[in-house]
Amino acid sequence: MPVLTERRATRRGRAVWLSLATVVVCLLAGMPGRALFAQGADDAATLRNRFQGLTQQLEHNPFHRQLYMDSSESPTNLKGDIYAVVDYPFATVSGALNDPANGPANWCDVLILHLNVKYCHAATNNGAAQLDVNLGKKVEEKLSSTYRVQFSYRSAVASADYFRVELKADTGPLSTKNYRIVLEAIPAGGNRTFLHLTYAYGYGVAGRLAMKTYLSTIGSDKVGFTTVDDASPGQPEYIGGVRGLLERNTMRYYLAIDAYLGALQAPAGARLQQRLTTWFDATEQYPRQLHEVDRDDYLQMKRNEYRRQQTAQ
Repeated sequence: MPVLTERRATRRGRAVWLSLATVVVCLLAGMPGRALFAQGADDAATLRNRFQGLTQQLEHNPFHRQLYMDSSESPTNLKGDIYAVVDYPFATVSGALNDPANGPANWCDVLILHLNVKYCHAATNNGAAQLDVNLGKKVEEKLSSTYRVQFSYRSAVASADYFRVELKADTGPLSTKNYRIVLEAIPAGGNRTFLHLTYAYGYGVAGRLAMKTYLSTIGSDKVGFTTVDDASPGQPEYIGGVRGLLERNTMRYYLAIDAYLGALQAPAGARLQQRLTTWFDATEQYPRQLHEVDRDDYLQMKRNEYRRQQTAQ
């Protein structure tokens, strides 16, 4: 009997740790972050050079859109970048996402599209713009079961041909830190805009262990978008692990930005539905990486969460 009791206790302990690891990875998936983001972020000239240098990659890629993705991993940091051309004028993009007055609320409309973002409300803290964000699982949850993170909002640069906006949070669950989402853009000609989205975060021992546990169990079959160099011809093999996790969520945030911008010309009362359907349909273009829930379940969950975030919680 003592041996059986000990085995049951061991199984219970493993189950509790796996549950905790799953929750932590869900939180990390929802968190925009920063990993060694250079002090001198790309200015307009550097971004223009990057645009020119990526001409071939933007035109010829497996994404079926003008998009290039890059990612990197270190022992304590993860960083993902997406460069893309979107069919919206620069003034429209800058006015929506880099506006000190309305930008924070608009960013909440972007972030709530992500499966793991359960609540986002624009607020102020000592006169500075702030986003109160709750992160959780990919199902409907009470806010009491989610994790609150407070992001500062900063319009770092705003000019006629370049902008950069930054969201940041210094700390998160289980020794995670330095969360950033950074968006910069330049005009791309023909009423188009060239975007650079950076998504990254740092993590300590507890966060690394949680991700390792998740990726060796529930998330073991999940992959990113970068192909493995030695894959067989005609049979792409994608990276997994924490870089795969990072790439999936970098793409989810980019698609949220694109869906938000695409709905701006719709009547105000129709924008939410258009954003939701556009985002979900876009993720389904990459089912191997991004499919998680059924369409009806997603739409119902997000309508409820959007209603909830209209008031401060």
